[in-house]
Amino acid sequence: MMTRRDLLAIGVFSAITSVTDSDGMTVDGEFTPNDNTASHAANTIAETTRPDGLNPANLRTAGIRMVPVVDGKYKVWTKRIGRGPIKVLLLHGGSGFSHEYLEAMESFLPQAGIEMHYYDQLGCNNSDQPTDSSLWTLSRYVEEVEEVRRGLGLENFVLYGHSWGAMMAIDYALKYQQHLHSLVISNMAASIRAFEMRTAALRRQLLSSTDLRTMLSLEAASRYDDSEYQRILALLHSNMLCRTDPWPEPFTRSLRHANQSIYTQMFGHSEFVVTGNQKDWDRWGELHRIKVKTLTIGARWDEMDPEDMKKMALLMPDGRSVICPNGSHLCMWDDQAFYFEHLLEFLRSI
Repeated sequence: MMTRRDLLAIGVFSAITSVTDSDGMTVDGEFTPNDNTASHAANTIAETTRPDGLNPANLRTAGIRMVPVVDGKYKVWTKRIGRGPIKVLLLHGGSGFSHEYLEAMESFLPQAGIEMHYYDQLGCNNSDQPTDSSLWTLSRYVEEVEEVRRGLGLENFVLYGHSWGAMMAIDYALKYQQHLHSLVISNMAASIRAFEMRTAALRRQLLSSTDLRTMLSLEAASRYDDSEYQRILALLHSNMLCRTDPWPEPFTRSLRHANQSIYTQMFGHSEFVVTGNQKDWDRWGELHRIKVKTLTIGARWDEMDPEDMKKMALLMPDGRSVICPNGSHLCMWDDQAFYFEHLLEFLRSI
């Protein structure tokens, strides 16, 4: 079983000329509902007249665009899949991971006529990977989301954040709410302290007294790479991170591509001991300012307390919550049918 820590260690815009067939599929292989053909054609015309200097001219690129960030100093990788009036920008977790573990979305959103946009955050996977550690802050990443939104021309859109990505989504909504139609907060409580309390409680529940003592002792000695610590982490992760056996390939692929330096700086060497620059993050007192329609998604075995996910929805004027009964932190995989039934129900309602 791979653990998070194990795998952490190791000019002109593209012209996408979309031709739909009778099944509503483009020649690029992207789903385009037939009833949106007219608006899709209009969007295509608009796109082909906006050069940006980063993407190849007059080529189909499977929805991939490079978008400038940090005032144009770097660029990040984005990919659109599908077309539709509901547009969702996906913020992956980590920090330092990649979009890949969210690929479960491809089996559900485009088929429902929902347009989805991935992007790899700066420093991650397909995006530029500068070594400037001053870039690895939440406030800088929130500004990056706004740069990506502008680069993709998104307005009145749905922002989806999972785990660390949900921290970004919450802070983005608090600063740039005027651009949002709706918000999805998946598997992230409103403070790091709440997260730490939940993981401490879960490991007391899941571990033997011997393993718990060993883990605490190794943490006190900062021996996070010790084989015994890794063994105990694997046991915990198989229960509270992802409960499928084996783990889904998109998830293990995302972990293989993770940027350890970003994760360590922002969170620390282990999610059970948060020492990074996000350790004091707390937005409980500000959730009432988020006025857009919001869905919080939690899970029974998640690293986030399901009661916290329910509380967050109650604190927002137009919030609602759903708890996956059999899932963990990656409930889009280990409680997939339930997760997407309720996510799609929310997206279709907006």
